[in-house]
Amino acid sequence: MRTRLLPLLIVLMAAMLLALGIPLGIGMASAQQQKVVVDRIDDTAHFAALAQYVTGPDDERQDTLESELESYYEVYDIRVGVFYRTDVPMANAPATWFLPETGEVREAFEEARLSRRSQNPHQIWPWERTRLVVASPVIRDGDVVAVVVTDSPTGEMRSRILHNWLVIGAGLMAAMLLAVGAALRLTGWVLRPVRVLDATTHAIASGSLKSRVAAAGGPPELRRLAHSFNEMADNVEDVLEQQRAFVADASHQLRNPLAALLLRIELLAFELPEGNKEIASVQTEGKRLAQVLDDLLDLALAEHTDADLRITDIGALADERVAAWAPTAEAKGVTLVGDCPPTTAWADPVTLSSALDAVIDNAVKFTPEGERVEVTVSSNGETANVVVRDNGPGLTDEELARVGDRFWRSGRHQNVKGSGLGLSISRALLAAGGGAISYEHHAPHGLKVTVTVPRSSAGV
Repeated sequence: MRTRLLPLLIVLMAAMLLALGIPLGIGMASAQQQKVVVDRIDDTAHFAALAQYVTGPDDERQDTLESELESYYEVYDIRVGVFYRTDVPMANAPATWFLPETGEVREAFEEARLSRRSQNPHQIWPWERTRLVVASPVIRDGDVVAVVVTDSPTGEMRSRILHNWLVIGAGLMAAMLLAVGAALRLTGWVLRPVRVLDATTHAIASGSLKSRVAAAGGPPELRRLAHSFNEMADNVEDVLEQQRAFVADASHQLRNPLAALLLRIELLAFELPEGNKEIASVQTEGKRLAQVLDDLLDLALAEHTDADLRITDIGALADERVAAWAPTAEAKGVTLVGDCPPTTAWADPVTLSSALDAVIDNAVKFTPEGERVEVTVSSNGETANVVVRDNGPGLTDEELARVGDRFWRSGRHQNVKGSGLGLSISRALLAAGGGAISYEHHAPHGLKVTVTVPRSSAGV
């Protein structure tokens, strides 16, 4: 979210600074040029006042005018001339400068000859290598008798404009840096509670129901949201705790009456003829119900108990479980083999042993006589994996999506001993320690079950 919000704030602040900086730069350039134009207008007015009373080439005042024009040119490097209406120079500096036939000087001269003083010319920008022309009429007895024209270089003015623009640009950059710093602080302040809330939500979704949103500042609305989230998490945890307690209590309380009922059924069986099918069926269902209650109690404890994680040799543990189930597999005519190299991982040995027992039990149970069950251990940089492959009937895609659900059993296996809770218990036990269990098809037929545990405490 920060990567989307921060660019938006930066673009808005940059647009605002440009909206202020561009008019300011244009205004400063215009002010610099206006200052030069006003100065040139004053100069031309002064020369026009001197030329107003010049009556001829032998007039002493013309000598004064020529002297001042030459001094002006030498000091300021500005070409200046006083020209009669017929384009003939009254006085000019340098002496080689005359009115051109076309261009800005000619246009300014023609405008002044009509008794109009030069107005502010078009704006000159730093990249334009042009000159500034100002003309002023010389009026005697109400008539324009001559025109004073100045042709100024603009290098110094353009340098001042560029310097002012650089100052403005530096100010805008500094303001932008401050704005970016403020935006970073603002977005961090606003989004910090959101990040904490997201992390806590992920932790709860991963099974850590004790996680809560810590106080992280931010806007009042987000602080209220965090408080409400903690209250909701407390309520959900209470409901789940009540549910677990109910399942555990119900399973525990039903065990004693069920044990007494099974005992009476055993006593009743002695009064009936030997081999009675009905009493045998009742005994079988009673024992199955007792197994379901035991599994329910185990499931409730598995969802409530914290894992005792430690560095464990997964290969040695898997090899031990293969050896423990080998007699059962041999009695059924199934070959159980293991490839379990030493591999360390972060796991609860008891939990992992229980999960492997459930998976290997199912594999042996559903594998036909004469087939194989393979147990292999492997690892990568992050996890250690125990893979159990069987060559049994396998599962369909729909069944594969449901395997591991509580009390679910395939319709083809309803007559096989079990409660449908073994894999659910294994999944709950593994999840408490950061592990997982997954199911896939095993070609050409059978099921592939992968038990995964993290190799470091960071993956828990």
